[in-house]
This record gives sequence, C-alpha cells and structure tokens, in this order.
Amino acid sequence: MPEDRPTLPPVRLHSDAELARAALGAPLLARAVRLARWAGPRTRVGAGGELVDEQLPEAAAALGLAGDEDGAAHASEAWRVAVDTGLVEVEDPEADEAAGADDVTGDDITDDDLAGGAVAGANLALVTGGSPQDVLGLWLDALDVVLADASAPFFDDIADVIGADGRVDFEALDWDPEAEAEFLEGVLGNLYLLTVSDGGAGDHPVPLPVLAASVIVPEDMGEPTDDVLEQISEAMMRLDDQFRLLEPVGLVEYRPLDEALMAEETEGAAAEAPADDEDVSRYGMVRLTPLGLYGIRARMLEAGVDAPAVGDLADKGAEVLLDRLTHFPEPAARAETEQWLARREPAAAARDLLAAARGADRGAPLRRLHCQQALTLVGPHAEPEVRAVLDDAELGGLARVWLAERGASDVPPPPESMIFWLAIDTIAAQLDADGEVEELRGLVEGLVGQHSGFFDAAWRVEHPRTADVLEAMGRLHGDKRVAKDARKAAFKSRSSR
Repeated sequence: MPEDRPTLPPVRLHSDAELARAALGAPLLARAVRLARWAGPRTRVGAGGELVDEQLPEAAAALGLAGDEDGAAHASEAWRVAVDTGLVEVEDPEADEAAGADDVTGDDITDDDLAGGAVAGANLALVTGGSPQDVLGLWLDALDVVLADASAPFFDDIADVIGADGRVDFEALDWDPEAEAEFLEGVLGNLYLLTVSDGGAGDHPVPLPVLAASVIVPEDMGEPTDDVLEQISEAMMRLDDQFRLLEPVGLVEYRPLDEALMAEETEGAAAEAPADDEDVSRYGMVRLTPLGLYGIRARMLEAGVDAPAVGDLADKGAEVLLDRLTHFPEPAARAETEQWLARREPAAAARDLLAAARGADRGAPLRRLHCQQALTLVGPHAEPEVRAVLDDAELGGLARVWLAERGASDVPPPPESMIFWLAIDTIAAQLDADGEVEELRGLVEGLVGQHSGFFDAAWRVEHPRTADVLEAMGRLHGDKRVAKDARKAAFKSRSSR
C-alpha cells in the first residue's frame, strides 16, 4: 500500500555543504563566530551573560564596526547569538565574586567586579572542524535566537513596562508572547507554502501585502472589510520590523517598505494594499533564501508537519514514487524521478515502474501516467522491458505510446479494445491530475473527433472509471449533442455493471 500523502509540495533544497557555506556567510552568525574568537578571560559580561557596556566598543571594533553608529547594537546582538549557540562559554559571575571575596571589601566592589568572564565555547571548533550538519545545527540555534527576538515587542523605554517585582508587565505592554510567536510562525509557514507551490526553489519574492493578507483574511471572505484592511496594514508594519531582523541571519532576502509609506502610516494613513498601477515593491518584497527554506522546513519537521523534500523518495519503492508524484509540481516531479533513477540499474528501474503502474484502484490511472513520464527519463535501456508488456491489458497501450514517441519500429497495432481502454485511462489520469480545463477539453474533443461512434464503444470498456470518465466528458465537451451522447453512454455503463 502507498504511504500517506504529504500535505505540502516538496521543496528542492541545496546540498548540505552549500547550505553550510551559506550559514557561515550569514552576517549575524559570521559576527558571532568572530566575537567567539575575540573573547578571552578579560572579556567582561553581566549576570545575564551579556557584554557589559564598557566592552561593546571593543567588540564592535573587533567586528570592523568601530565607525558604525549601530556597531554596538550589532555587537550586542552577535554576542547574544554566540552565547546561546555555545560559540562562547560564559563564566559564572557569582563564582568569580566568591573567589575574590577574601580580597575585596563590600565598599570596594564595583559593577565590573560583579561581571563574569567569557571564553570560546566548545561549539566554536565545529565552525572549521565540524560536518556541514554540525554547522547547520549551529545556524538553526542562531535562528531560534533571532526568531525569539523578532517576536518580542518593540518599546522605547523598557522602564515603562517593568513592574514592581522587576518583571515585564505583559498586560501593560498589551503583548501576548505566545500569540506573537504563533503569528510569525504562521507567516513564515505561508511564505514557505507560497515558495514550494511555485516550484520549490523560491525564485520569486512575495509582496508584503500578499503575505500579510494570507494570514489575516479568512478564506471565505470576498472583499476585505475596512477593519481587515487595517489589520493587514498593521501586520505589514510589524512584519517590516521582523524581516529586517531576520535578514542578517540569512533566512530571507527582504526589500523593506518604502520609508515614505511608513511616514504616511505615522501620520495616520494606513499602508493599504497597492493599486494596480502602483509599484508593489514599495510595499515590501520578501523571499526565503535557500538556507531559509532549509530552516523553515527543519522547524516544520520538528513540529510534526509532513514537509517533503526532493530526494526523500530515492530509497522508496516504485509504487510509493508513482503515488507521491501525483501531488508534485512538474519540475519537482522530474527532479525526484531523476534522483530515484540514479540509484537503480535502468532495466530494473523500468521493470519496477511498470509493475507498480498496474492496478484497478482509484490512483492507478495517474500512476500509469507518471510511469510513462518516468520511462522517458530511463531512455533506450527501458525498451526491452516496455516491449515485454505489449500484450498486457493495462500496460499495452502505454507501452505502444512510449515506443511510438521514441520512433521504435515493429510496434504491433493495438486491438480496438485497447485503444478505448487507453482513452478512458488517460482521461481518468488527467482528471485526477487537476490539469487545465481547456487542455482537458481539447483532449476530450480530440478523442471523440478521431473515432466515429466513440461512445457506442466506450461505454462497454471494462475499466473501473469508465462511467465517471464518460460523465466528465459530457461536462467538458462544447457540443451539446455530443455532451448528451456522453451522458447517455455513462448511464449505459453504470447500468451494465
């Protein structure tokens, strides 16, 4: 039996080695690595492991950001990533204080005395000596840090939201951390889905209004209400801040909102969806990088989501391959098939594919269609195996089509029963593939036009989908008389069973 079908189209990932190089090249992780190498016994950190203010200029200089007005902020962010990923190991400040208690009186203790030190952590060795998977593990840890930061609230003065007990007053802040994290995860999940549905490689950026609307507008809503448009506008502003934070870790490539639009929002004019004649890029454009696709998929897998990748089926049987290809976009289906074939001897692969294509179950017609397409990738080595099924009731028509397309000689003409069986099977496969209606209509009209008395013979075809196919032909054919004949034939087929 075929395995359960995936809920998402497959993603085409770069190799682990390529992704690891991209991870090390991400600005934020690269800075974290540089600070880990810079850290030493004299590096002073606070009780939370953060660099003390006096160390920030030196850390910024170590990153080559001494003249950058945001250098200290970048250094602080990179240091936090270095600590949370194990690139830096922070010494316990309380232990330091206890060790020096005999030598320092209470009046002599300063903030610097209460600060701990920091040294390079064990994970720093993975940067140069670890496997690509080790590096990607570090990057995923860094991504967790940044996603947590991106989900945090923005405020001008932290003192405004600190309660009497010294903790953040979430009610005063009007911020639900779980809801905010869930919203960002939902946005990134939709961005992933839009990417893999577009072929799996993330070649096209998504406009920020489209992405915001995808998580706010209900599926059954027609024209968005003013309230919904206002929610989209607010989400766009929030996402603009978040994607600016997520870009340095290498998750996304982001073209920010036009500052003029942001100024309009500040003045009270909502950044509504762009009109047709406006440049949509002014409203922000975002795409997942190849590393981002890897990262979001990894998080989905961890959450139990079935998020397949091209190559997952390379070690599966032919029946699983043909069944899963049913839900793959064409480029991904071809790439998956190529990887599956690369592990097998051509003749054996062709034999397995043909055997898996047999059957009278609901999915069999589409399996046969994918089998025929897979056999084109096998090439001439498949010919002996294909010729061996010329007399097979289910595969004989497929075999003749494949041989004819390759210009093979000595192909025996099919019996009339096989012609009509293949016609029913082909239309059933196309119906299941959810192809373009116009293309399917052209196929139907072409078949009927080539065979006079098509329906007189078609209703007698012993195929499990005959009645369904004839009924569909009645819906699709543009000629009302022919459509009526198709419906009559469908009735006869059902009555004869």
